Amino acid sequence: MRLVLASASPARLETLRRAGIEPQVIVSGVDESQLDGLAPYDLAGGLAELKALAVADRGDVPRDALVLGCDSVLELDGEALGKPGTPEVAVRRWQAMRGRSGVLHSGHCLVRASDGVREVATASTTVHFADVGDDEIEAYVATGEPLHVAGAFTIDGYGGAFVTGIEGDHHNVVGVSLPLVRVLVQRLGGRWTDLWRNPA
Repeated sequence: MRLVLASASPARLETLRRAGIEPQVIVSGVDESQLDGLAPYDLAGGLAELKALAVADRGDVPRDALVLGCDSVLELDGEALGKPGTPEVAVRRWQAMRGRSGVLHSGHCLVRASDGVREVATASTTVHFADVGDDEIEAYVATGEPLHVAGAFTIDGYGGAFVTGIEGDHHNVVGVSLPLVRVLVQRLGGRWTDLWRNPA
């Protein structure tokens, strides 16, 4: 059994590698704007499903593969915050987030390529942000790191010092909840340990 990761996220890939899995990466290229208007929790799951299905339908995906699609959004004041894209948006996001807490939703969809059967679930983790100053925000945004990640922050890079705590699975904040994916693999009749590169 092998895993195909339908995501361009280097953080997700590295998380899976550290867990003993070497997935094949195939980026979905789906238009994320088609799900505008959904609540943050539903948006994360819906985007993950779109990405996984887009890749699973491709002819070059091994039939014995499980295809994993993921997407993350930060919920703050009921709004879904994805990747800021520009320094100006990232600065405004951090000015709104500092000293507060948000909920990071990561949607997961696992598709069995052989028959298209899928399991979809979303994990949510509360994130507490430090009360950072404007100078720290400007310096962080200047690194470029927050521009291309959901919620404009990471916990495994420059942004780690600006997160004072989390409630829930920390892997979920990086973008892929390993405990949740293990459950989805089981629901599709597989075993997590069969995905390891060098199983015991």
